[in-house]
Amino acid sequence: MSHATTEVALAEASKPFDWKRLIFMFTGIGLFAFVYYCPPWPDAIDPMGKHFVLSPQAKGAIAVFLLAATWWVFEVVPIGVTSLTIGVLQALFMIRDPKVAFKDFMDPSVLFIFGSIVIGMVFTKTGLTKRIAYKMLSIVGEKTSMIYLGCFVMTAALTHVMAHTAVAATMFPLLMAIHALYSDEDKPTKFGKGLFIGMAYVAGAGSIVTLLGAARGAVALGFYKDIMNVDISFFQLTMYMFPIGWIMVFLLWGFFMIFFKPEQARIPGLKEKAKRMYIELGSWSRNEILTAVIVVGTILIIALKNFIPALDGLHKTGILLCSTIAFFLFNILDIDDLEEIPWNIILLFAGAMSIGFCLWETGAAKWMAVNWLVLFQDSPSIVFIIGMAFFVMMMTNFIMNVAAIAISLPVALVIAPYLGVGGEVILFSALVVSGMPFLLLVGAAPNAIAYNSKQFTTGEFFLWGLPASVVLMLVTWLAVAVIWPVMGMEIYVTPTVR
Repeated sequence: MSHATTEVALAEASKPFDWKRLIFMFTGIGLFAFVYYCPPWPDAIDPMGKHFVLSPQAKGAIAVFLLAATWWVFEVVPIGVTSLTIGVLQALFMIRDPKVAFKDFMDPSVLFIFGSIVIGMVFTKTGLTKRIAYKMLSIVGEKTSMIYLGCFVMTAALTHVMAHTAVAATMFPLLMAIHALYSDEDKPTKFGKGLFIGMAYVAGAGSIVTLLGAARGAVALGFYKDIMNVDISFFQLTMYMFPIGWIMVFLLWGFFMIFFKPEQARIPGLKEKAKRMYIELGSWSRNEILTAVIVVGTILIIALKNFIPALDGLHKTGILLCSTIAFFLFNILDIDDLEEIPWNIILLFAGAMSIGFCLWETGAAKWMAVNWLVLFQDSPSIVFIIGMAFFVMMMTNFIMNVAAIAISLPVALVIAPYLGVGGEVILFSALVVSGMPFLLLVGAAPNAIAYNSKQFTTGEFFLWGLPASVVLMLVTWLAVAVIWPVMGMEIYVTPTVR
């Protein structure tokens, strides 16, 4: 045995045994086994007397869901490997057909995230990231509190016109460049944690304001029209969501200034340094111009889909992936760049889609929604609204936010008239919380993209997501109790007699 091999073996042997990892590994397995092999659970019954049976497959879906949640939060294995486990368990325990379970791993939403990450990579490779970062820093100055605010406002504003996944992928390399100017070390810093977790949070807050920030808005409005036969316009949604989204952006800025107060109050000489470094970049290169044209063109076409009927048939993932192809056609990217793709993050979302569809298709999600919401059928109206919003907020941390709305909205809209609650407040409060999953990386693509910075662990993200979620629920209550009534939304209606 060589000297180097002996040293590696001794280093491995000297490592303390990771009991915490072992405990949470078996906790996840234990939860799966307990739920999967449990005797049948009672039906869920909605206010109209309709029964929702929890089939063995649906119970199996809940079992997989609990194992995945435990492993994701405590990072028992790499987050992408936990996602693979989701597909494997569905196949081995016959919860869903393997063809279906694994097909979800290449859902268009996963490929959309892939395309968004590629855009972020191109921004870094061409130097556009540094150009934007230096220009922004020369404007916001040297105070770290203002750098926080500048990054957060820029992130939120961009989500009004482009998908929050693409915004996060664009902002990520920009924040990496800013953090490199703050600290030369690879170790995480408070400023780094606040910068990246904050970017993920405010990307969600900004994305609720228009229909362009995420798919959930358009799907929910269509869903609402089918159930209530009422049209909610683009501008009506923006009117009600604008104050809530921006209140959350500024509250989150305060939140991160309290809990992640930067180690340095200012970075001396940063403003002048940023100006100098921007000048040193020189004129725009061919690749920078091409990248800007491709990305702006892609975003514009995706945005115009909502307004031009002729473009409606084009799928946003197909449009976005055209930009990926264009980057290779114009030699902006090459084969080596494919090896830089963070497949751990791609797999994370692939598994999230699979478990989301699994809970939806087996009926497990509906069973959980009915059981939760009927608890509030005799409660005061405000308690019912906030209870529904809380359910959507929790579910959207684990499954697609569109699915979280789709499973809870029909039940909530059945109960609402009996409590004298208007349909619009149910819709808008669900849209507010579904845009801001602060607990788990799988809740939204910006969360996972931020994690790639290596500034925080999944456990830290979950821990700080708890008080942030409390803030979100308080703002939702404020919207329902004060802001929306002042703006003219009908919160309460004449109760329907049972």
